[in-house]
Amino acid sequence: MPHSTYQLLEIVGTSPISSDDAIRNGIEKAHLTHLSVDWFQVIETRGQIRDGKITQFQVIMKVGMRLDSPQSAPVSTL
Repeated sequence: MPHSTYQLLEIVGTSPISSDDAIRNGIEKAHLTHLSVDWFQVIETRGQIRDGKITQFQVIMKVGMRLDSPQSAPVSTL
């Protein structure tokens, strides 16, 4: 899309299963509150260890949200 403008949001997705699942969980949650989520970039992957076993994967991501033009944005009725 030419001349698009994006806002960046930094989020941390988590999962006890895998880093891929942590990414999916984070993106799905971001989509629930920001419907114009277009892309993501993984910044850091880390995890939590208990008793020598991985208990949680944590993935820090930047998420790009498209800023719609005023003509296409919904009008607030507040």
